[in-house]
Amino acid sequence: AFADVFAGRVVDSVNTRWGKFRPFLLFGTAPLMIFSVLVFWVPTDWSHGSKVVYAYLTYMGLGLCYSLVNIPYGSLATAMTQQPQSRARLGAARGIAASLTFVCLAFLIGPSIKNSSPEEMVSVYHFWTIVLAIAGMVLYFICFKSTRENVVRIVAQPSLNISLQTLKRNRPLFMLCIGALCVLISTFAVSASSLFYVRYVLNDTGLFTVLLLVQNLVGTVASVPLVPGMVARIGKKNTFLIGALLGTCGYLLFFWVSVWSLPVALVALAIASIGQGVTMTVMWALEADTVEYGEYLTGVRIEGLTYSLFSFTRKCGQAIGGSIPAF
Repeated sequence: AFADVFAGRVVDSVNTRWGKFRPFLLFGTAPLMIFSVLVFWVPTDWSHGSKVVYAYLTYMGLGLCYSLVNIPYGSLATAMTQQPQSRARLGAARGIAASLTFVCLAFLIGPSIKNSSPEEMVSVYHFWTIVLAIAGMVLYFICFKSTRENVVRIVAQPSLNISLQTLKRNRPLFMLCIGALCVLISTFAVSASSLFYVRYVLNDTGLFTVLLLVQNLVGTVASVPLVPGMVARIGKKNTFLIGALLGTCGYLLFFWVSVWSLPVALVALAIASIGQGVTMTVMWALEADTVEYGEYLTGVRIEGLTYSLFSFTRKCGQAIGGSIPAF
């Protein structure tokens, strides 16, 4: 939470010849990737206490570096365009790329982890972290070079008190955060429960891959192309609500039929995933709109702090949803 707020304040204070957000993609990526590698590097000859301290320090460093890159990356859409359809397309591209990457990594790295002994696991994680860190640096650099901040506003950084007052008056932002929290809790709770479902209900762990594909690939591929057209016809808010309603109906159907009919359960899960895909795609465009609403209401523009609150809410939803199966 503190890392997000700190990063948001830092982002709001920056104005360079490269823009407000793009410099973080250029200069913040290397520290982020270094800490990503350090988190998975285990100093085997250290004492247990030293390892614990090392784990805390590297993980906190990773969290701070991640916030300093992810918050400007997420806020970049507000500076690239003010067109609703264009923002919806940016959110759609982000959503489908994230889901495809998740599925590809699961198939790419999963076999290496599955076939490794506990002693080999450390080197496997370390190897793949280095590979992905290098790939991440290259992709962030491409993002830096291929984007432009077309909506430029050179304004003085407001004080922390004024910034917080601006957030406090931004009711649509809080409503969006509550909606995102509920969506992510449900999504991550179902995702985290999938392995238990296939193991203890279906008695076939081989079906876990099928559920993974339905949840991430089918839902994303089917939902993302729908979003720009829906936004153009009914607006972003109504698109979000329809997606949330579709996701709710799909999950309710999945809950009732998951025990006695696997095909129907998969259809229900696909329906829910499409609905969740729509909401999670359009919420990025809605977040950009809340920045401009806050500026319209108060005259103060705080992209970084606005996105940091939204990002923190998303992290809470992911953490709560992922922990539900433990209870």
